[in-house]
Amino acid sequence: MRMMHTMLRVRDLDVSLSFYCDILQMKLLRKENFPEGKFTLAFVGYGEVGDSTVLELTHNWGVEGYDHGNAYGHIAVGVDDVYAACARIRKLGGNVVREAGPMKGGTTVLAFVEDPDGYKIELLAAHI
Repeated sequence: MRMMHTMLRVRDLDVSLSFYCDILQMKLLRKENFPEGKFTLAFVGYGEVGDSTVLELTHNWGVEGYDHGNAYGHIAVGVDDVYAACARIRKLGGNVVREAGPMKGGTTVLAFVEDPDGYKIELLAAHI
């Protein structure tokens, strides 16, 4: 068994793809429209669908927004340098919501950014 993907529902697929591909440097792996179901799926990630866990962005046509509820936490992305990643993301227009620094009560350096739909992405040193 293996983890295949995590799915997030997004309001504007083009805006989300710009965030994940341009700012977080993921690659668009597959995009497919389903006219009968009135939705589009886009798969993004750092590796191929068959070889790594990827992110499925689901755009349901005509839906203006979603309630995240209180159970969702975040997605974690490994980076070489958390401080440098925050600077680059901010320069590209991304929203850093928790600056890079040690976690409370620990030494692990982390940061949080937010995607266009308000989902949190944790940045951690890639070796963790």
